[in-house]
Amino acid sequence: MRTPALALSMLLLGGAQAGAAEPLAARLHAHVARLAGEIGERNVWRPGALHAAADYIRGEWRRQGHIVTEQRYSAYEVASDNLEIALAGAAAASEIILVGAHYDSVGGSPGANDNASGVAALLELGRMLKDAGLRRTVRLVAFVNEEPPFFYWGEMGSAVYAKAARRRGDDIRMMMSLEMLGAYGELPGSQRYPPFLRWFYPDRANFIAFVSNLGSRRVLRRAVAAFRAASAFPAESLAAPSLVPGVSWSDQLSFWREGYAAIMVTDTAFYRYPHYHSAQDTPEKIDYARMAQVVEGLARAIVLLANDAEEL
Repeated sequence: MRTPALALSMLLLGGAQAGAAEPLAARLHAHVARLAGEIGERNVWRPGALHAAADYIRGEWRRQGHIVTEQRYSAYEVASDNLEIALAGAAAASEIILVGAHYDSVGGSPGANDNASGVAALLELGRMLKDAGLRRTVRLVAFVNEEPPFFYWGEMGSAVYAKAARRRGDDIRMMMSLEMLGAYGELPGSQRYPPFLRWFYPDRANFIAFVSNLGSRRVLRRAVAAFRAASAFPAESLAAPSLVPGVSWSDQLSFWREGYAAIMVTDTAFYRYPHYHSAQDTPEKIDYARMAQVVEGLARAIVLLANDAEEL
């Protein structure tokens, strides 16, 4: 049975688009194939590929009818762009839900799951949410330079963005980092965890995970509740100290450092994906059918969160 909230979110997204699982899977595949197959490894050591990835993201969003804003800075003397579109809210436009994914890949890897999968989802969210009619503003941001040597320090793209947002006084109520969304499995033992957690979570890699630090656990609960209201896809959640391996390993860290509530949505990366940070992280490894279910659920959940009258 559909809840009234889910029925509303499907209406806002458009019935045909919200239910078009196969076309969405094909579009996700096309994005990953372009970023990780044709462009391949993309980082400051391969600036031509990094810029080609940025151009692809920019072009896709513009074709959807969005205005793309660029935040440019230099990293290792390479021009680096954070790319953003804004879906303006109505009644509470100053309140922001920010969804982001990094588009660079680690050295030596084409980065299909890490993180062309997250970027593909971000691009399709731009399409699915364009005419959703939102109460709060939703920003979608493609971040540059998440991978080493930038991660945790210096010129990480999300750190540059989050610091600027704090200086501007942006009222970001929730940041959602999309970090590896494409790996799933049904074999017993296919899912691993940090020490002790395996006793409390499934041993099959057939779910999407929502993760936060302890300070963001309230918005974590809201995001998980919205996703479960919007989708039947299995979802697990964890609020844990940021020192637990993997909890802080993406762009949400930059927003925690600036005092914003932030979560990560992930397939759990190296805890289930054997090709993490390797040359074998290629487009054919992705489960696009299940990834499409996750992206549809996220789109509907974001609509619910953006239109919820309760304070975030």
